[in-house]
Amino acid sequence: MTLTRSQDGPDPSADGLYERLTGFAGRSAATAGVGKDPVNLPMIRHWCEAMGDAHPAYRGPDAVAPPTMLQAWTMGGLSGHTDRSSAHEELFALLDGAGYTSVVATDCEQEYLRPLRPGDEITFDTVIESVSELKTTKLGAGHFVTTRTDVRADGELAGTHRFRILKYASAARPPKPAAAPKPAAQAARRPRPVINRDNAGFWEGVAAHRLLIQRCGDCAALRFPWLPGCADCGSAEWDTVEASGTGTVFSYVVMHHPPFPAFDPPYAVGLIELAEGVRMISNVVGVPYDKVRIGMPVRLEFLRVDEELELPVFRAGGED
Repeated sequence: MTLTRSQDGPDPSADGLYERLTGFAGRSAATAGVGKDPVNLPMIRHWCEAMGDAHPAYRGPDAVAPPTMLQAWTMGGLSGHTDRSSAHEELFALLDGAGYTSVVATDCEQEYLRPLRPGDEITFDTVIESVSELKTTKLGAGHFVTTRTDVRADGELAGTHRFRILKYASAARPPKPAAAPKPAAQAARRPRPVINRDNAGFWEGVAAHRLLIQRCGDCAALRFPWLPGCADCGSAEWDTVEASGTGTVFSYVVMHHPPFPAFDPPYAVGLIELAEGVRMISNVVGVPYDKVRIGMPVRLEFLRVDEELELPVFRAGGED
């Protein structure tokens, strides 16, 4: 996101708005907040499954939480926070009242001081660290608000989470000119896959109608998608095994919007668990989109989408 100083949008100097905003720097946004749950194995397991992280440190009787879960233990959930200070509410009310009613998270920084373990009771303090001058982005003009949360486990500082959002006034966007109709012979093509030195072997396999899975040369762990090193042991040595082509629908979504050229919504996109144990994302074909179900058996086939591109897809039913 490219940022520059700007006087676009609400004028920050007309009533001393920026000076009032900077007055919140250093004020507490939450004091002695309490995590809604202790660190626990079910949450760790859900996180690891969602992220595809099978590191052994996050399993078993001596498990620790993945460090990047730091913020998860302090989040308010759908019911929200009950321990925020009046300063936090006043700052956001001031920005809303000045016309900066939209919000987008922009980045975060985390520092880890000690592992979090199941049973740790989480407390935290949050401070409003800074409010930026008026900035212009493609979304519109606004102010960046940075907060810093110190996370404690059983009273001991375990990590720091610095979170930055943009409170902005949406930029007015001119209407797009009507696109000229495309000749029938120039139908939109599927986007091309990004092929690099790390995944070129996979696409060579697809061209030969083979679905290849990487196998670590040291610990023999299978991995997909293709990566330059093993997530389990770190080895850079690997070879491949060919998938049998059978699998089941582990999860799926039905795409309705937004429409993309060369795609005809609604259609089902599945997370397919292959018989070999790895998972990959692909289309589920051969059945109406609203008939796809978790656990449905599927079988690999290769779909030619244009004169240059063939893709692996999965046909419902799992039959040859």
